[in-house]
Amino acid sequence: MKKLNWAILGPGSIAADFARALNDMHGSIYAVGSRTLEKAEQFAKQYNVAKAYGSYEEMLHDDKIDVVYIATPHSNHYEFIMKSLENNKHVFCEKAITVSSEQLLAAVKLAADKQLVLAEAMTIYHMPLYKELRHRITSGSIGKLKMVNVLFGSSKEDDPTDRYFNMDLAGGALLDIGTYALSFARSFLSSQPHEILTTVNKYSTGADEQSGIILKNKEDEMAVVTLAMRARTQKLGIIAGDNGYIMVPDFPRADKATIHYLDGTQETVEAGESSKALHYEIEDMERFVAEKEKESTLPLTVDVMEIMTDVRNQWGIRYPFE
Repeated sequence: MKKLNWAILGPGSIAADFARALNDMHGSIYAVGSRTLEKAEQFAKQYNVAKAYGSYEEMLHDDKIDVVYIATPHSNHYEFIMKSLENNKHVFCEKAITVSSEQLLAAVKLAADKQLVLAEAMTIYHMPLYKELRHRITSGSIGKLKMVNVLFGSSKEDDPTDRYFNMDLAGGALLDIGTYALSFARSFLSSQPHEILTTVNKYSTGADEQSGIILKNKEDEMAVVTLAMRARTQKLGIIAGDNGYIMVPDFPRADKATIHYLDGTQETVEAGESSKALHYEIEDMERFVAEKEKESTLPLTVDVMEIMTDVRNQWGIRYPFE
């Protein structure tokens, strides 16, 4: 597999983590782009990046770039996904990949038309543990799948100016932490839910502060997702069958789970390392590019965005830029 030239679009905190992972794997990074040359040069110096660009547009015109990693706020992911694809770059975008199904489907179509890879930097799709757990479930270890429960509560400051509650930045729990919870649920459900029930409490800005979401698919499997932005809880995922259940603590970057069988026995399953979550993302994306999207996670991303769009429509929440 040839070494790909990665470019980082948006040198923020998550981009710094991603840059460290790229350096671990490749020893260097090809390019970084920011809105100012000074910020791009600072990032380039700190994270061993060969080229620094003071505008995103200028960077995207560099023909030597193979893959663009987008790490801006999700409110403008769509804009930069489309510009990257239009400039013939493969795209690996932070979660939530877009803010609506309409945006995502337009991006998926453009990527297909140009024969480019588009994928979401969603840890749950790339952690080795989840690949192992899906294999265990498929092989019948917990019997017939019945229920998935996901709990994710964060504790953000009560501040209407904070980005987590800023509607201009697509704030709210759903797109920030709900995307993890729903990705967990959908990755274990046998098919896309056709029935979605939900309720929400809104923050003073109109952003979703806490919510409950119930999903049901044609196999009668159900998922219950609980989200909160001002009430800290465990990050806990549970997958239950008629012969046992699996508990996954700290599920966004989990490397360990416990299977509880009906006879009272337990089994610990370990795979991968939480500290290498971004390394696994990079490995998968590079394989997608090499194999033309073989084993792509994009269909799950599309399903989750469809669920989130349906939920948000039920809540009557729209962002000012939509």
